Amino acid sequence: MVIEACRIRATPMDVAEWLRGLGLEQYAPAFRDNDIDGEVLRRLTGEDLRELGIASIGHRRRLLDAIAALGNRQPAAEESLALSPALGASGEAERRQLTVMFCDLVGSTELSQRLDPEDLRAVIGAYHRCVANTVGRFGGFVAKYMGDGVLVYFGYPQANEDDAERALRAGLALVEAAGTIETADTKLTLRIGVATGIVVVGDLIGSGSAQEQAVVGETPNLAARLQAIAVPGAIVIDPQTRRQTAALFEYEDLGLIELKGFAHKIRPSRVIRESGVASRFEALRSGETPLVGRVEELDLLLRRWQHAKEGEGRVVLISGEPGIGKSRITEALHERLESEAHTRLRYFCSPHHQDSALYPVIAQLERAAGFARDDAVQVKLEKLQALLIPTSSGNQEVALLAEMLSLAAPELQAAIRDFSPQRKKEQTFAALLDQLKALARQRPVSVANDSTTFPPSRVLHSDRSAYE
Repeated sequence: MVIEACRIRATPMDVAEWLRGLGLEQYAPAFRDNDIDGEVLRRLTGEDLRELGIASIGHRRRLLDAIAALGNRQPAAEESLALSPALGASGEAERRQLTVMFCDLVGSTELSQRLDPEDLRAVIGAYHRCVANTVGRFGGFVAKYMGDGVLVYFGYPQANEDDAERALRAGLALVEAAGTIETADTKLTLRIGVATGIVVVGDLIGSGSAQEQAVVGETPNLAARLQAIAVPGAIVIDPQTRRQTAALFEYEDLGLIELKGFAHKIRPSRVIRESGVASRFEALRSGETPLVGRVEELDLLLRRWQHAKEGEGRVVLISGEPGIGKSRITEALHERLESEAHTRLRYFCSPHHQDSALYPVIAQLERAAGFARDDAVQVKLEKLQALLIPTSSGNQEVALLAEMLSLAAPELQAAIRDFSPQRKKEQTFAALLDQLKALARQRPVSVANDSTTFPPSRVLHSDRSAYE
């Protein structure tokens, strides 16, 4: 098998300077002696920090949260400003795009009448913690608590290309999580409004619990108005947020609505759920864009595909900065291959599923089997068996992959009941490889792996018999 790669490397990160910004420069020699560069830094765990000799729990916690702020993991929302020394350090106002979420607890007045003040305080505290923890997982920043209302920013202090998407994912998770908060006899329900637009972020004002980052612009007001028209359990968004999230979610158009304080009517939408679209690239692009200046790269891919069809395995890595057309050239290749008999497999990584190493494989199997959102477990099992049996070597393979998809299959478990965890892991990987080999025996296979969690890349692997 031949592997070809072209990588564009960024300027190395100065780890010692980063530690100095955290006030932990005493650990710089340990990081240097253990060859901890910027890339390794982003993957450090608590156990790694202990091995580096960092005995203080407070220092380890500060380091882990600061590592999260670098983009590999997300810190708790209310901590993200303090733990990201490179952001907002100047204190100067700046113009930037922000996605603002306004979250309100439904029925708080009724709760205050029914509950003892101490019990109500416990409920509100649990609600606030739920909001902070949930939005923190998606990179949100809790700007202010206002009784039963919470103001959250996405895109501050650290901006991401998918801040609008993060806000909606956080909103859906919040609506679900609120129902799990224990109260006397009431299920908590939220109303959420989300708006995206240009604001001016100014200096910190106030102090203590009243401290907040001043944001000037109509976006926070719009988010608050949208929250006010939302029904309990709903997320209502403005047109700009919908444009930025495109087909990533399913929406309900609420028609033209006049909002207090706004001169023109707007057309808000209610977010129903995540869509079943496989590729984020396909979901966000609006129509076909012409491929310009990539003739040489496309010709190279087509030549490698020809080698793969002749039985010589090929892997090509396309790596570069976001937005230069990596996904587009991959799509252009598959457009050229549409007239040829081949099997196409697509795997998509996600920054929102970093805790699941096999998420791309699981999602691909679910799509290939045709799982519907409301399918019962038994229906999913039947669909999975219909997909796998023609290319599987028996019940053991099906049982392993069913378990990987969290499908309980008692009738299949006998085949793997005596497996140790290590053997089960090894056999699962072997089953996945056997599936690929079986497909490759039938016809050439094109595998595209879309990685958005780590350095942007596209891997094309096409072969007829490379694994035999």
